Amino acid sequence: MEQINNKIIIYQVLPRLFGNTNDKLIQNGSANENGTGKFASFTNKALSAIKELGVTHIWFTGIIEHATTTDYSCYHIPNDHAAVVKGKAGSPYAIKDYYDVDPDLAEQVPHRMKEFEALVKRTHNAGMKVIIDFVPNHVARQYHSDSRPVYVEDLGEHDNTSKAFDINNNFYYIPGQPLTLSFDAQESDFEYSEFPAKATGNDRFGAFPNKNDWYETVKLNYGIDYINDRTKHFSPVPNTWNKMRDILLFWASKGVDGFRCDMAEMVPVEFWNWIIPFIKQYNNNVCFIAEVYNPAEYRHFIEFGHFDYIYDKVGLYDTLRGVMCGTASAKLITTCWEANEGIQSHMLNFLENHDEQRIASSFFANDANKGIPAMAVAAMMNTNPVMIYFGQELGECGMDNEGYSGVDGRTTIFDYWSLACIRAWNNNGEFNEDALSPEQKELRKKYCQLLHIAKTEAAITEGAFYDLMYANLNRPNFNPDKQYVFLRKYKNEIILVTVNFDKEVQTIDVNIPEEAFRSLGFEDNKAATLTDLCTKENCISTLTAACPFRITIPGYDYKVLKFAYSV
Repeated sequence: MEQINNKIIIYQVLPRLFGNTNDKLIQNGSANENGTGKFASFTNKALSAIKELGVTHIWFTGIIEHATTTDYSCYHIPNDHAAVVKGKAGSPYAIKDYYDVDPDLAEQVPHRMKEFEALVKRTHNAGMKVIIDFVPNHVARQYHSDSRPVYVEDLGEHDNTSKAFDINNNFYYIPGQPLTLSFDAQESDFEYSEFPAKATGNDRFGAFPNKNDWYETVKLNYGIDYINDRTKHFSPVPNTWNKMRDILLFWASKGVDGFRCDMAEMVPVEFWNWIIPFIKQYNNNVCFIAEVYNPAEYRHFIEFGHFDYIYDKVGLYDTLRGVMCGTASAKLITTCWEANEGIQSHMLNFLENHDEQRIASSFFANDANKGIPAMAVAAMMNTNPVMIYFGQELGECGMDNEGYSGVDGRTTIFDYWSLACIRAWNNNGEFNEDALSPEQKELRKKYCQLLHIAKTEAAITEGAFYDLMYANLNRPNFNPDKQYVFLRKYKNEIILVTVNFDKEVQTIDVNIPEEAFRSLGFEDNKAATLTDLCTKENCISTLTAACPFRITIPGYDYKVLKFAYSV
């Protein structure tokens, strides 16, 4: 498998919230009451401020038009029934028109696509690439594309609704049964009607989805007959496959550089094996990121499905969360890379995203600073991409009571809202640090420093990795539950990374075993120029198996020491 050598730093951002500067917010407020960010909110200054963090790619979340309670009928966009919309704004993952963008994000709704294209151009001019969501598994209950090219048939347009399954159907049906929502959905003037009922997006093949289901969505049919032992019907190519191909080509033609594929594992891997090489023939630089939660499927989706990157959620994220919260030992981090050995360069590391709780929330670590050592591990342990979620670098705690989401430690994706930390950073469009608190300034400074080290040091972007934990588990002046240590090596440079998950400053002794020198091919006890990449201080030093290397690390922090040897 080809090694991926370019370090990708992704900044995930919800445009609807990022550009909203309204601080007079109402719980469950409408777009008119609470406001909404726009494509235009990402000015050159805003993009430059994002890039300052070390960002190479921006994942704009919620670009494609989705179901909403906001009335855009005067722009010939059909209204959605409130009973099948979550929250006032609606879920970005209940796609309403694959060929259009969210009208909430446009300053002039009739020109919304041109405004998105201008955002792509501005992002590229700022030296970053654009990622958007591709939501292949499900669409909004009232999906209808009014912006599709004239030659494109709409999803479900020619479905045989008398059949539960047909290879040429785009949806699954429950023939003869109406959809029944047996819970209190959002109020509307009339009851929502769907006959026959369509299967729900989270593989609910019945007419009675409950409130915990993805009831606002319907499942797309990729040729698997779920009712009859999940039999596969992939020849001839199912109708849905061709329609998804056209959709991906459409967005690639807009200059989109990558797709984060929502719930990719709920779509057959055979489809990805077919579509990704096809799209890469059109543009080999387009990257595909898979949201996959089953570690047993990682290698299959990379090697057979051709994905560039896979979420490392059930592994590194869960482990680092446990370490930050004090419920897991730092030595368990070793098991994460061991489980993914051979595919580690394809794993996307993160500590926050739209699905997960904020580090600073009382549901998680209750302190944004606890994320710094974990981020050092996520960003520097291998060559693979790392992602941060907007506001993470400012200590956003996700504890607002926005409406549909409630107080859950997450930043809402369903409501019209804004974030106080982003509003302060925005500072009337200046995006400088003047309005940030001292704590926010310091946290952002740490993220900038950390991500720049991860992106610019060759030993991290291209080098070999060597875990030192096995040689330090039972040694004095080292706590394997609270510290994690590893080496990175490239040419004549060795980088020693040490992280401290303890609140207090720690002076630790790191043993470098003889095997490390042999494995990485550098000389024991040879003088080197030592640079502390965090402080930029220099001196002459050496590493040797004869005695441990002593390091002092502040609480909830990390050290990155570079040893440069003369050739």
